[in-house]
Amino acid sequence: MTDPAHPADPGPVPMSPAEPVADPAADPVRRWRRLVGTDTAVLLDGFHALKHAVRFGAGVPVAVTADREAALALADDLAPDVREPLAALLTEVPRATYEALVPRPHPTAVAALAVRPPREANLAALAREPRRAPVVVLDNPRNLGNAGAVIRLAAGFGATGVVTTGTLDPWHPTVVRGGAGLHFATAVERLDVEELPAGPVFALDPEGDDLRGVRLPNDAVLAFGSERAGLSAALRARADHLLALPMRPQVSSYNLATSVAMTLYHWSTTGLPSGT
Repeated sequence: MTDPAHPADPGPVPMSPAEPVADPAADPVRRWRRLVGTDTAVLLDGFHALKHAVRFGAGVPVAVTADREAALALADDLAPDVREPLAALLTEVPRATYEALVPRPHPTAVAALAVRPPREANLAALAREPRRAPVVVLDNPRNLGNAGAVIRLAAGFGATGVVTTGTLDPWHPTVVRGGAGLHFATAVERLDVEELPAGPVFALDPEGDDLRGVRLPNDAVLAFGSERAGLSAALRARADHLLALPMRPQVSSYNLATSVAMTLYHWSTTGLPSGT
């Protein structure tokens, strides 16, 4: 599940959310084992990841749980809008079987495999103009959990998408777990710096202008350096503006997800129309 390529024989796996999904109750364990590890299969780890994936139109070929009654009770309490499709998807299996299918059992004892959106669709969403919300760029991030938290934030703010540069796979299972399945609510892709979407690049850097004095346009590309090294030379060269977050003296830095949250909140309260 690293690079967006289709397997040679995808069989009945739906290749877009619009296509019908085969009956997951028909030997779900065999179906799981046939799909897991293919380039288009995305592990949804836990109830909330499955809930969000279904809510935002993901194709889900198979979903299992060790306690179907408890999972549907969660749906009744937390996600009644998707209770019916979850009831149709979830198949109960013995707990030992469930635990054998996932690398780390989730407290909700729910897991599923979803179909990764086609790269072409994500690239089209990132390139569409005029943009109504910024694109977030994580420049050579290192921490999988941080990347997932940023995707969750970006989806919550309605960002156009999240792009990573470097070697980290933004669809890694740990990133998807950290994002609570909200990869399906925004466009998530890995690109080189020279492939970034059009728009003014506002890069966060301690030497930049105070963020509070800047109004961010809706077509902004908001770039954040890696947790340890900061902005790469290539991204810094691409930047149109350097911005700094307000920070008390002698405090070294903010967590990456916190920095993204502060910047997106500032955009949400001061943003200008695209092209302004």
